[in-house]
Amino acid sequence: MCGRYYLISPAEIVATRFHAGEPPPLRPRYNLAPQQEAPVVVNGGARKLVLMRWGLGPSLSKDAAAGYRMINARAETAPEKPSFRGPFRKQRALIPADGFYEWKRAGAGKTPFALHLASREPFAMAGLWDRWRTPDGTELLSFTILTTSASPFVAGVHDRMPVILPREAEAAWLDPGSPLEALKALMVPYAGTMEAVPLSTAVNNPRNDGPEILRPAT
Repeated sequence: MCGRYYLISPAEIVATRFHAGEPPPLRPRYNLAPQQEAPVVVNGGARKLVLMRWGLGPSLSKDAAAGYRMINARAETAPEKPSFRGPFRKQRALIPADGFYEWKRAGAGKTPFALHLASREPFAMAGLWDRWRTPDGTELLSFTILTTSASPFVAGVHDRMPVILPREAEAAWLDPGSPLEALKALMVPYAGTMEAVPLSTAVNNPRNDGPEILRPAT
């Protein structure tokens, strides 16, 4: 799964990287956690960055709290699963990130790792988004991150990873006309070069959201 990630690149860099126009105000986030707001790239004729809550609250749900549990969608089942089927067909998104966290079992405990591209550049995780209206008419935008089996490199830390889209595949992912089979072919383990950095357990607490949590463990 992907239960924590970080996006620390400046808003202008993120907007330029994803051709997303004027970005909303963004601050560096070193420890993004479920139920928090994060920028999402959507295609509404032109790409734009929109702040959404992490944890999909599907439009068919009667309770926004349902989204708290749906932070990830498995690539193997999302195209057919009722909770994700509609967004998968019509509301796909790019989730910008500089890296994500996973925890490796080590004896009786777990060691956190930061995983990022070897180039250290921002990348896109494949996502889905949806719109939910509360009984009082308030609109809630939310998203989920698609996950797949781990690449050989990531498997040394965890058996699942987010779907990381190659830059050349991002347009096809956002394109509402992309065939289903072509989209399925994109949801595979990332083949590019990555790095994994062991961290202290400070990252375990989502209230810790500063640069110190990315310092390598000593």
